[in-house]
This record gives sequence, structure tokens and C-alpha cells, in this order.
Amino acid sequence: MGSEKQLKHLLTSASGLPLFISAFRHLRFFFRIAVLRWAGQPAMTRPVAAKPKPQSSGNFFAVIGSDEGQVREQALRLYNRLTGGSDDGFTHETIDGNADTADSAYAICTSTVQALLTIPMFGGDKVVWLRNANFLADSVTGRAQRTEEGVESLRTTLERGLPPGVTFLLTAQGVDKRRGFWKFIDKAAEVQAFDLIDTSREGWTEQVASLVTQRGRDLGLAFHPDALALFVLLAGEATQQIGNELEKLDLFLGPDRREVCTDDVRQLVPLSRAAAVFEIGQAIQKGDVARAIQLIDQQLGSAESAIGIMRASIIPTIRNLFMAKLISMKFKVPTGSYGAFAGGLNRLPEADRAWLPQKKDGSGVNVFPIFLCVGMAANFELEGLQTVMEATLKADQALVTTGLDHRLILHRLIAEVAAARKPATKSATPSRR
Repeated sequence: MGSEKQLKHLLTSASGLPLFISAFRHLRFFFRIAVLRWAGQPAMTRPVAAKPKPQSSGNFFAVIGSDEGQVREQALRLYNRLTGGSDDGFTHETIDGNADTADSAYAICTSTVQALLTIPMFGGDKVVWLRNANFLADSVTGRAQRTEEGVESLRTTLERGLPPGVTFLLTAQGVDKRRGFWKFIDKAAEVQAFDLIDTSREGWTEQVASLVTQRGRDLGLAFHPDALALFVLLAGEATQQIGNELEKLDLFLGPDRREVCTDDVRQLVPLSRAAAVFEIGQAIQKGDVARAIQLIDQQLGSAESAIGIMRASIIPTIRNLFMAKLISMKFKVPTGSYGAFAGGLNRLPEADRAWLPQKKDGSGVNVFPIFLCVGMAANFELEGLQTVMEATLKADQALVTTGLDHRLILHRLIAEVAAARKPATKSATPSRR
């Protein structure tokens, strides 16, 4: 076996860590889906709905948030409701809120004030829509004194009250909530907020899955659980992107087939870098050489480095398979459920846990990625995984220190991993006499 120090480096290598962390979050989502289904609980949670403001004058509405697609969709729906779906070009006014400079932001505010105070040419109700205001955020333009003067003028006009029949609609993707204008909006307007789901927080994938399920149901689409998990992994959290991909699936399936399967998602939804990391690892665990090589070639063709692929996907996968196999054989930790597995590992003597990856907060062993590999590790012998670890170390060194073709190095390593799997057992068939 190779140098112990080199193997230790392989077990704890942090190169390619940002990409691996992104893929690890997706792995965690697949596990949550499985656990919730196993426990008989629904895997999806309802997303937090846009929060309306019940107390307002009834003629001031604000649709804000970082989710551009949702903001535009809801604002247009609200505008059509306020105008009755009829805009002759004279009664109502729409003002573009995109400001390049502080002077243009001031001019936009001035135009908005004038529009709010101008009586409609032919009488009746009037809606003034300040659309996509970008100078209310914490930016260079937003902090400029000239911008603040314009915003203050708009605020003063709104505080004095709008003329009878005039309604103001404000849409913005970013509003600095530390400033007085936001505090005024929050009190005076009916606010709908649509922010992108925070992918750095726990449970974001379940929120996205719930959103996808609801939007798919609106189109008459039903997702197979595995297809839903893969869709979330590929499409991400942006509702506009989610909507586009759902429309593609809707058109592709046609009226006769309405259930989305995994192959449909693979065929139509583009593969992101983080998703590719996860998919390569899955293909390696399953022994699907053709799929793993195909994904590696796609990433290399997209200018991803072979070292990045090795250290973000291949090394963590081999490392976790080896750890899972060693734990199940040496320590006899129960593997029937995540809770039993985690509890068994954390109850081991400290000396036996010292070599295992630890959580960042120091609260115990980082069990989750190892548990995910327990099932697939059963397809390998421990000696075979030791051989694969050595082969992975040599391949990593070859990528760094030699001029050999990186593509061939990775292809050969994938083949070696597949060759280390146990032969598939065939059920014996009784002989006929």
C-alpha cells in the first residue's frame, strides 16, 4: 500500500471543496426524501407564502423580492386586476424604474410623483406602476444623495395621500430594509415579498420540491419521487428557471402521458456542475461505467479540470465507500437506519472515531455522507476498496505530476473501480431431469 501520509491526504483532501459542498447539499436532499418516505411522512413541506399586509390604505401595493420571476409574474397579475385587464394607453401609467445613475433615479421619482398627482385625461380610476425600481437597494446608486432626495420626495407624496381613484403599484427586486422608505412601505402598503429560497439554509431542497410539485400539478404533471429529486437537483431554486423547465416537460410529454420519470428529466433539464459531481459519484457507486465516463467527458468538454472532477467527486466517493465498508466490518455498527448508524458511530470510543470526518461544530462524526454509501459498499470487498484507494491515489498523483492524458487517467480509474465490485450473483436454476 502507498504512503500512509499520502493516503491520509487522500482521505482528508479539501481541494475542490466548494463544488463538493454544493453537491453534498443535494445528496442530503435525496437522503431526506428517502427517510421521510420510509417513516410514512410526506416528503414535501409547503413553502412560505407571500405575506400580504392587511392594514393599508388600499391604494398602495408593493411587490418586492429577489425572485425576479415571481415578482414579475405576481406584479403583472396584480396590475391586471387593478386595471380590470384594460389599458388604453391614456388612463394608466407605467414608469420604468431602471436607473443607471443617481440623476436618473431622481428623474424617475419625479416622474412618478407627477404621474400620481395627475388626474386621468378621461376621468375614472388610474393606476401608476413604478416597475422594477433598482435604486432602492443597498447600492452605489441607491446610497447617492441625489437618489435619496428623489425617494424622499416620493415618500412625502405618498404620506400626504393620493388623489381619489389613484392607485400606486411598486415593484422592486431589492429594497434596503434598513432605511426609512422600506419602513414606510411596510406600514402603508399591501406588501407581497418573493425572495429566492436560501440555498445555504437547511431544508431548501424540500421547499423547492414543494414548489415544483405545486407548479407541476397546475400543469397536470405528476413527478415520480426520483424524478422530482433529480429535477430539484438540476433546476435549482430560481422560479423562472423552474417554470421554463416545467413547460418543456409539459410540451414534451403531451396530453397522453402526464407522469414525469427520471429519463424525462435527464433528457430535457440541463446538467449543472454541482449536479454532475453528484451524478458521477452515483454512477461510480452503481458500477455504471458508461454513465460515469459520459459525465466525465461532458465536464471535460465544458472546460472543467480533471483535477477538479477527481477531488470534488471521485475521491470523496471512493473515500466514503471505503469508510462505510470498514465501519460495517470492523465496528459492526447497525446500518438499518440513519439514526441507528449515527448513534452507533458516536458511541464508539474516541480512539476509534478519531480517523473519521468530524462535523464543523465538533459535535460528533459527520455521519451522513458515509451512511449514504453503506448500501453500495456492500458490493465491494474491503481488500478491493483498498486496491481502489491506492489506484485513486496514483491517478491523482498522475494528474498533478505527469503529462499523461487526463481523460484517459480518469477513464482507467473508473474501470478499475468497476472491476473491484463483487461479481453479480446469479440465482441458481434447478436442473431438469
